[in-house]
Amino acid sequence: MTRRALAALAAAALTAGALTGCGGESWEDRCTTSATGFIECAGDDRPPPAELRGELLDGRMWKLSDVAGKVVVVNFWGSWCNPCRAEADDLEQTYQATKGQRVEFVGVNHNDDRDAARAFERTRATYPSLFDPASKVALQFKVTPNTTPVTMVLDRAGRIAAVKRAAVTAAELRPVVERIAAEPIPAEPVGN
Repeated sequence: MTRRALAALAAAALTAGALTGCGGESWEDRCTTSATGFIECAGDDRPPPAELRGELLDGRMWKLSDVAGKVVVVNFWGSWCNPCRAEADDLEQTYQATKGQRVEFVGVNHNDDRDAARAFERTRATYPSLFDPASKVALQFKVTPNTTPVTMVLDRAGRIAAVKRAAVTAAELRPVVERIAAEPIPAEPVGN
């Protein structure tokens, strides 16, 4: 079994435990799944804010508090992932269409080589990506992605409002992002 396959298997095992917590109810059990495959949660049913920080592909540090009060779209990807390649233009299109609504995008490149990831990012995305070769950034979320790609939409308080564990299209993603961006701004945004 390859190193990448072992890492994916380990992430899946960790995810199963993180989602259900030893037989307990998952946050997803309180949410609904849309026809487009997004798991969407109402405000009170959203899991607590995630801790998200790390090194960008260019070496700078990034943390969620840098964009506190904004909706943040987090996309887990790898340059080796064909569905990630297929969705890249849709993510960039949605980013360009929504960034004026106080929306930020950040990629999380995992299980990858930095040079391959940088080459991919240079040609496909104008928003930054964290470099996470060992999937440690993914584990900072209490809900870790168990497939690649995964797209999460964090509300202005930093809580997971929507998740899709498959490639997205602009037609699917943009309405979700715009709906979450239109929600009232919380009194105190959460970030780290």
